[in-house]
Amino acid sequence: MELLSLRQTEDIAYITLDNLKEFNTLTMQLIGELDQLLKDIAAKREVKVVVIEGSERVFSAGHSLKEIEAGTETEVLALFQACQNLMRTIREIPQLVISKVRSVAVAAGCQLVAASDLAVASTEARFATPGINSGLFCSTPAVFLSRNIGRKKAVELLFTGNFMSAEEALQHGLVNRVVPPEQLDEETEKLAKEITKQSLNIIELGKRQFYQQINMEDFQALSYSSHVIALNSKHPDAKEGIRAFLEKRKPVWNDKKQAEQQV
Repeated sequence: MELLSLRQTEDIAYITLDNLKEFNTLTMQLIGELDQLLKDIAAKREVKVVVIEGSERVFSAGHSLKEIEAGTETEVLALFQACQNLMRTIREIPQLVISKVRSVAVAAGCQLVAASDLAVASTEARFATPGINSGLFCSTPAVFLSRNIGRKKAVELLFTGNFMSAEEALQHGLVNRVVPPEQLDEETEKLAKEITKQSLNIIELGKRQFYQQINMEDFQALSYSSHVIALNSKHPDAKEGIRAFLEKRKPVWNDKKQAEQQV
C-alpha cells in the first residue's frame, strides 16, 4: 500500500489515508487500495470495527480535479464507478466503519464520512460539498449526504458550496459525536470498544438487516425484520448470548465463524 497505512489494536483496525501531498484526494489508486484493504479485513474477520482517519490537516479533499480534468469521459466514469464500488464495500463488509475526522472533509471526502456507519469529529472539523464552485456539481456525494441529513440542509450545502461546522454536522446527523481535538483519539476508540464487545457474527447480521429495512415501507420492514430476528434467535452466538445472560456471565463469541443466516 502506497497511499494508506494500517495498524490494528485488538479488535479495531485503523486505516490512515496517507496521501498528504494531494490532500488525501480519492484518486483511482487510493480508492483501489482502500477497497482492497477493506475486503481483506472483511475476509480475515480479525477485527470488529474499522476506523478510517486522515491527518491533522485534512481528512480528504475529495476526488482529484487534476485526475478528472486529464481523463476522458470514459476514464472519469471508471473513476466514479470505482468509488461507487468502494462505497458498496463499506456497506457490505461485516465490520462497522467509523470515520474519524480531525479537520476538513469535502466533496467525496464528505461522502466517505456519510457512507460510514458512524463518525466522530473534532471541534475543528468542517464539511462541505463545494463542487458547484468549480462547475462540477457534487452529484455522487449528494447521494449519501442526502441520506444522512435533512433535505433543506443538504440542498444548502450542495448549492452554496459553503462549509458546515462540526457542531452543525452533529445537529444535522452527519456525525455521532464532536469532541475537542485532544480527545478525538480517545473518544473514537471508546465508541469502537462499545461495539467490539459484541459478536462479529451478529454485528454482520444486524448491519445487513439495518440497511435492508431502512428504505422499506413500515410493515414490509417489520415483516422482513421478524424473519431476520427469528433466524437470529437460533444462531449459535444468540444461543450463547442468551445463555450467558441467564447465567449472569460474559458471553464467549465465536467470531471467526461467518454468519450463516442470509438476511
